[in-house]
Amino acid sequence: MDLVQLCEIGMLVAFGFSWLFNIAKSWRSRTAKGKSVQFEYIVVFGYLVGLLGKIVTAHRSGVLPWSTWFYLADIIMVSVDIALYCRNAGLDRQREEKAERDG
Repeated sequence: MDLVQLCEIGMLVAFGFSWLFNIAKSWRSRTAKGKSVQFEYIVVFGYLVGLLGKIVTAHRSGVLPWSTWFYLADIIMVSVDIALYCRNAGLDRQREEKAERDG
């Protein structure tokens, strides 16, 4: 593993930790307010493009770069946060409907 790949893995690990904090906040807050699911879709797209680059590299060289696994981990974490967004948006709708009925 060379310095370039170590730097890339370092970046992906840092982003991964930020997604862990984001997931925890989404879980605890139980609201989708202030979140942008479109942003998260764009992030997943970016990670998928990076992953595609690693797959092309593996096809050409016969070696799967270690950073591939970190792209996959980050994609999974953003996907979990997207799922939490969907859950939280549903909870927001339930609260709004209840407020309308009670209000």
